[in-house]
Amino acid sequence: MDLSSVRALYDYNRWANARVLEAARALNQEQFTRELRNSFPSVRDTLAHILGAEWIWLERWKGISRKSLLKAADFPDIASLQAQWDEVEGDRAKFIRALTPERLEAVISYVNTSGQTFAYELWKMLAHVVNHSTYHRGQITTMLRQLSAKPVSTDLLLFYDDQRG
Repeated sequence: MDLSSVRALYDYNRWANARVLEAARALNQEQFTRELRNSFPSVRDTLAHILGAEWIWLERWKGISRKSLLKAADFPDIASLQAQWDEVEGDRAKFIRALTPERLEAVISYVNTSGQTFAYELWKMLAHVVNHSTYHRGQITTMLRQLSAKPVSTDLLLFYDDQRG
């Protein structure tokens, strides 16, 4: 994977996250935290998981192995999620701008939250994070439908169409 592909993938990821967050803004507090029996209990918890995963991977890429993800309970509303998301995306954008082709190929070792050590080329981890977020954004689409709220499409080709205007 080359630098331009990584940058395009993360432009897409930022766009898709923003669309899902905007769709979730239409929910009232009860809907936002309602137990829906998914991988994570609620829209809030699923969004917090996406955010937490994106944050912990960025930390790993910077050489820091955190022992836990962010806690969903620390985000009582969309505004609190959005504030943390803006910070993570800003830090990640700086990280991605500083990447070099050599850095993409570098193997990075980290310790996961269960204490296991893993190592992968950075480009593989970068691709994994976007794939992971896409998976959980799809779950949020289903949850929004269960709540009779309007889901949004986050298809990659729609992103490209949107970029063209």
